[in-house]
Amino acid sequence: MAEIIITKDNFENEVLNSDKPVLIDFWASWCGPCMMLSPVIAEIAKEYEGKIKVGKVNVDEQAELAAAFRVASIPTVVVMKDGKVTNMSVGYRPKEQIAAMI
Repeated sequence: MAEIIITKDNFENEVLNSDKPVLIDFWASWCGPCMMLSPVIAEIAKEYEGKIKVGKVNVDEQAELAAAFRVASIPTVVVMKDGKVTNMSVGYRPKEQIAAMI
């Protein structure tokens, strides 16, 4: 399963009501570290298919969601379980560190 594009319109259904943990990547197309992290997020989405959901939030298009999570720097990766934030990291991280957050 590929990453899901998360918007304010589908956030409740895809994230808050998810029966699986959700890893959310807050990113922007102009962000170099975000572009470096993108293939890592895609790998995690494939490897953990069926176990977690992986979503992407473009902070330029979804400013309300970014503000709700107090995203000040990108990339920011958030893990949510049962509608609550359980882990968060800012900046590029290697795949092993992101996988350990889940």
